[in-house]
Amino acid sequence: MAEVEEVEERAAGRPAAELLVWSRGLLDPALRLAVDSLPGSMRRVAGYHFGWLDEHGRDADTDGGKAIRAALVLLSAEAAGEAPERAVPAAVAVELAHNFSLLHDDVMDGDATRRHRPTAWSVFGLSAAILAGDALLALAFDVLAASGHPANGEATRMLSAAVLDLTEGQSADVAFERRADVALAECVAMAEGKTGALLGCACAIGALYGGAAPEQVRHLRGFGERLGLSFQLVDDLLGIWGDPAVTGKPVYSDLRNRKKSLPVVAALTLGTPAGGELAALYHRESPLADEELGHAAALIDAAGGRDWSQIRAEELLAGALRELVAAEPGVGAATELATLARLVARRDR
Repeated sequence: MAEVEEVEERAAGRPAAELLVWSRGLLDPALRLAVDSLPGSMRRVAGYHFGWLDEHGRDADTDGGKAIRAALVLLSAEAAGEAPERAVPAAVAVELAHNFSLLHDDVMDGDATRRHRPTAWSVFGLSAAILAGDALLALAFDVLAASGHPANGEATRMLSAAVLDLTEGQSADVAFERRADVALAECVAMAEGKTGALLGCACAIGALYGGAAPEQVRHLRGFGERLGLSFQLVDDLLGIWGDPAVTGKPVYSDLRNRKKSLPVVAALTLGTPAGGELAALYHRESPLADEELGHAAALIDAAGGRDWSQIRAEELLAGALRELVAAEPGVGAATELATLARLVARRDR
């Protein structure tokens, strides 16, 4: 662990909030330019989803998310020795692909709120939101193809593979809602696809656009994949215990939807009396009443699901930092990638 501690000690670069503002400054002009190229109906829905427009198509300035994946692209390019501006098309492509998944995810989960306001499907309808998501995914590949970068062919294949892993993970996530026998290993594999694949791809594509050697690309991908699974663990914790003022979603939203998230499956499979009581509550036919949602959250905690998730998120953070050290990145980018990693893995604290 000495190398990991060295990364931690050297992490004296810009704080996470400043890094995210910096990456947004590079990303947003190019992202807006790309979205503006969409047909009008798709542009309106996408503009609303990104927080640039209100439901009437008027200019707005609302939360568009942290764009952590885009920041990872830019810093991974810098870690490989290239100016981050060179990787802006890759950052745009990854951000478009991520938001394709969010638009579809909201439809599949029936979520009415994202980023503190109504979801796109609840404003414009299911079909419009699905089609807008499809348009963003097509646009992601167009942005890569148009970049003219020597690595755009390999980057396109990487992004395509990541999106396939993401959709497979999302498919498993939906299927788990109808099953009472989900194993913890299955749930971890689902999260690796649903979230880990695109974060790993973000780092790998950034490294490619930075001119990294294959071994460096491999280690930066490993960094992102481990960080992605840690991200999902923390996201699942926030989906149960997160403050709606921070998450932008209703309290206990995942429990209301009977999501087989990682803390839930851990609680159900650790063999505790609280886990048995949770199973009886979670698998019954009738919906959970509001007061039962709080009881379910308490049972997950008592069964060990919360502790398991927090410990595993920290273990994955340590593994991600080991991969980062193995990539032998430039010192400045290494410290700032470590800063983002700690933000991702500890944002529930």
